[in-house]
Amino acid sequence: MKKYKLYIVASGLALFTAIGISSCTDKFEEYNTDTSRLTELDASAVGNAFAASQHRGVMFSWQLFNSLFGDLQAQYFGNIAQNFGSDRNVMVGNWLNGAWNGFYNQVPALYGVLDNTKPGGPAANPAVYAIANIWKVRMYQPMTDYWGPIPYSAVGNGLKQVDYDAQDVIYKDFLTTLAKSTADLQAFKGKNVLGNNDLIYNGDVDQWIRFANTLRLRIAIRISGVEPALAKSNAEAAVAGGVMETNAHDAYIKTTANNINSMNQATAWNEFRMSAAMESVLTGYEDPRITKMYAPIEGTTATYKGIRNGYTQVELGLPANQNTKLSNVNDRFTPANQNTNPFEVIMSAEAWFLRAEGVLKGWNMGGGTAKTYYEKGIETSMKQWGISDAAAIAAYTASTKTPIAVTGAVVSPALSDITIVWSADASKQLEQIITQKWIALWPNGVEAWTEYRRTGFPKLYPRMNSESLVVSKDQVVRRVPYVIGETQTNPAGLATGVAKLGGADNEATRLWWNK
Repeated sequence: MKKYKLYIVASGLALFTAIGISSCTDKFEEYNTDTSRLTELDASAVGNAFAASQHRGVMFSWQLFNSLFGDLQAQYFGNIAQNFGSDRNVMVGNWLNGAWNGFYNQVPALYGVLDNTKPGGPAANPAVYAIANIWKVRMYQPMTDYWGPIPYSAVGNGLKQVDYDAQDVIYKDFLTTLAKSTADLQAFKGKNVLGNNDLIYNGDVDQWIRFANTLRLRIAIRISGVEPALAKSNAEAAVAGGVMETNAHDAYIKTTANNINSMNQATAWNEFRMSAAMESVLTGYEDPRITKMYAPIEGTTATYKGIRNGYTQVELGLPANQNTKLSNVNDRFTPANQNTNPFEVIMSAEAWFLRAEGVLKGWNMGGGTAKTYYEKGIETSMKQWGISDAAAIAAYTASTKTPIAVTGAVVSPALSDITIVWSADASKQLEQIITQKWIALWPNGVEAWTEYRRTGFPKLYPRMNSESLVVSKDQVVRRVPYVIGETQTNPAGLATGVAKLGGADNEATRLWWNK
């Protein structure tokens, strides 16, 4: 099998050595022990390196990054593994360290693409360079939304100390990068530049422009509470440039026997089940998407049960909390389909909800109303999940149903009194938008948790117990602490991150966009 040397990214976080990429984009091997210099990426391997950065750039350490933190904090799932503490707000150091390393061990592939395709690079290609920069933003955004200041601009500096960038600096660079990349891609509209080495859009430049503009809109909304003018100008420019609108624009990572869906793989480990929050909302709304996301409990055909987040080890042993009494994921998300189930990156429904919120802020989101965009978001999400009957979608959108109380090991009240039908009460409209957005984002718990921290919606249950020293069961985890590996390999760099955090290095400190 032909192998290529991949670009080395030297960092105080770790010294990323050259690794081989096969022509199938599935194997990383042939470690190069010469770490004294950077090596040039063979031009013919650029496409393979980009494919590797896509698959591993969003599915790195999925269990540690997504399942054990974001998914539980977003209350998409509840933990059922008795020895696991993160659902009780325990910031498990080894898990977070693994998630951190899982990310930074994957960035060399992308940096190899960027450094070789940049102007003057050995494989200079302005279209690939622009797309790779767009993907860099998507890769780094969840990391800064977990930790705040992180190594960003100094990654690959070849020094033992890698300083951290403040989150506001990172976010503003995101916006600048996306604006420039979409502008640079205008000359390539209607063309294909990566072919099947692009695991999302098969090299379609027009799709990447929409993807980038949607990401720019997401970021603009994210910072709207701290940089309203910058947020408004970027959001309006993103919409004017064309964002994702239909399911044909949805971004999925293709999976194969060699590039599996990591979520599917993890469902075999019996660590989580449907949350009580999802049960309250989806069953209360009689939401048809529940059958697409979750499975009925064993021995039934239509009974869905969730679990409250934060049970103690003893409480997890209660009869009502046994895994057979709770809803697992739909078969689509089980290991049997890990080779074929594509991995969601950004869905078009999100763009409609972003635009709806933008209208509430008084921004020009294309001339429609918040209600119109809200309903379009619901429709687009329904169709994404295979629910295409127009009458059924219309009936759901007009429904006055609300979340309901749920019964398990404890009786839990209705999560909220919010309806589906668009409210004339302006004080309820943001909650409606974010609640439906929360449903539509499933199973992307990382993004859902981020939006919950920003808005306080949807209303979620307090945890049954919290073992955090700084966040009670009634409070929200705002970030995760820095990792032990950085104290050992990059202590001076880590100190720059703590200094830019604006608070203690713990889970109670709010991120910059959440001040």
